[in-house]
Amino acid sequence: MPYSIELDLHCQTVDSARKLLTDTLKKIPSDVHEIHVIHGYHGGTALRDMVRNYRHHRIERKILGLNQGTTIFVIKKQ
Repeated sequence: MPYSIELDLHCQTVDSARKLLTDTLKKIPSDVHEIHVIHGYHGGTALRDMVRNYRHHRIERKILGLNQGTTIFVIKKQ
């Protein structure tokens, strides 16, 4: 039973990354409580900014860690 999953958005456009996030949030199993989103930041901040401003009803909160290339989504319990 996974507690968290990892979603790597490297090489995605902002639009394709947003669609991938939405599709992932629709399909994640109930035993997943966190999504570790890897968006990077060395090649620019467009993906990071989109992820950190992204809103979805399944996201309870976001954790911005020390690594600027990742954001953790904490998923609401169903």
